[in-house]
Amino acid sequence: MKELREVIRDLRDDHDMTQKQVAAYLNVSQQCYQSYESGRCAIPTTVLSALARLYRVSADYLLGMETSYFGNTNLMSIYYENVTVYKVLYDMQKVKKNKRKELLSFINFLNSEDA
Repeated sequence: MKELREVIRDLRDDHDMTQKQVAAYLNVSQQCYQSYESGRCAIPTTVLSALARLYRVSADYLLGMETSYFGNTNLMSIYYENVTVYKVLYDMQKVKKNKRKELLSFINFLNSEDA
């Protein structure tokens, strides 16, 4: 399990942000934010909740208690025609358990060079 400092660094990288930008969002100095990422300073709960809002993740995710995070993906963006990424993922979750292996195999086939 990743430490909080690693999680916030990875999220910052995923969002193509600098420490200076995140520090400005949090209204702290870059040195202060850098101490959060290095683990030299404990992260206050107010900063933790602000980071969760910034990256659109739960505090549980930041603390390593939840693992679902789609990266820098806008779930409401259009995937194809008028279908959103959210709708695609939602529909995939509705596939019956006994059919999920087939679905994943089909996706792998479509992504292969032979398709």
